[in-house]
This record gives sequence, structure tokens and C-alpha cells, in this order.
Amino acid sequence: MDAALPPLTASTLYLVATPIGNLEDITLRALRVLRECDVVAAEDTRHSGRLLKYFGISKPLLSYFQFNEARRSEEIIERLRRGEKVALITDAGSPGISDPGERVVKAAIAAGFRVESVSGACALVAALTASGLPTDEFHFIGFLPHKSGQRRNKLESLKSFDGTLVLYESPYRIEKLLVGLSEVFPERQVVLARELTKKFEEFLRGKPAALLEIARKRSLKGEFVVMVGPQGTNIEH
Repeated sequence: MDAALPPLTASTLYLVATPIGNLEDITLRALRVLRECDVVAAEDTRHSGRLLKYFGISKPLLSYFQFNEARRSEEIIERLRRGEKVALITDAGSPGISDPGERVVKAAIAAGFRVESVSGACALVAALTASGLPTDEFHFIGFLPHKSGQRRNKLESLKSFDGTLVLYESPYRIEKLLVGLSEVFPERQVVLARELTKKFEEFLRGKPAALLEIARKRSLKGEFVVMVGPQGTNIEH
């Protein structure tokens, strides 16, 4: 089968989606790109090194994260000029979605190089499609500001949006977020998705106050995708 597949293209930046939990999230195409590329730019080289080792892949790793994006982007562009095939991965999911990647993509396009997305796992899509909330129109926010006042202002600014709101949150701030949602969207249907594709994957559905009560009684671990339904949306349990 591999003999029929076209080789990777020189001077191309490949954005490779990696598992968000379950290692079976990886695609055959992603594995081929990682095997055939010249270098892998990774958000966390230790984490990605373990992933590559699990799949029997050995490649040079280049650290690429939020605080060295400018310098590393220049180095990646120089590698593309030399004709190298560069695979960019993050710790989990699709590069550029609340993860490093956007800056180097812009730089590669501006320099005239090809950018190819190797699609796969994305927490946003996995959570939204299984949430039971409307998917025909949604607004992805990513992570809200950490400061309470800025977070509240951002939530207030989203009240007029008619579709489903989708955002990411860490387990350390989920209670604070639910407090804010109970104040700004007290009657909206909210869905919390955590541990996606893992053994303890869970979807919690209800109004913000009810979910806040659950969060205070239990230790909810794992990264969250939080979805807020439009006004008048109901979910049958």
C-alpha cells in the first residue's frame, strides 16, 4: 500500500494532529508523515519523544512552544528553504488550536512555502459532536482570561451570540468558570467534557449551578471542553 502513496513534498510544513488521550487517535497518514519527515518541531520534546518511541519512530526533535515561537519560526523557515520536510506537532490534538503553530504557519505562507494539514484528533470537535448541543453554528473561544474581571467581561460579551459557545479550561479553574457561567448564563444548558478518548471520558450536562455543585463535591480531573448552549436549548438525559 505504501508504494502507491506519493512521497512527502520538499519544503513543506506538515501540521500533524496527535492523540488527545487514546493512542489509537493517531492516523495512518500522521504516522507516515512522522516517519518520512526530516525533523519534528514539538511543543514538548520529552512528551513527543515518548509518543514517537511508542510508534517506533526516531526523528530529530526541535523544541517549539509559546515563548520561543519567534526564534524557532525563523529556524523552521530556514529548514524549509533548504528543502526539508518539517512536521509540527503539539502535546495533543491539532496544532494551532489553542496550541503553538499559528505563528509559524503565517511565517511559512509569507515566505512562499507550502503548508499541509494532516488532520486528526481535536478536542473541540470530539466534544462538540457528542455534546447534544447545536452544532450548526458555534463560536470557539479557546481559553478565557485568567483574571476574574477580564473573564467576566469576556463572558458578558458573548451573551448575544445565538449558537453554541465552546471553550477550553483546566481542572484548576473549572470551579471559577462555573461560578462565572452561573452568573452570566444561569439558565443555559452547559456540557462539560473531560478526559476525552481516555478510559474515564465523561460528559456532564446541566445548568451551571448544578454542575458547580458537582464540581465542588467531586475532584474533576483532566482538561475540559466547556460548551454553553444557545438560549432555549434543552438536552434530554
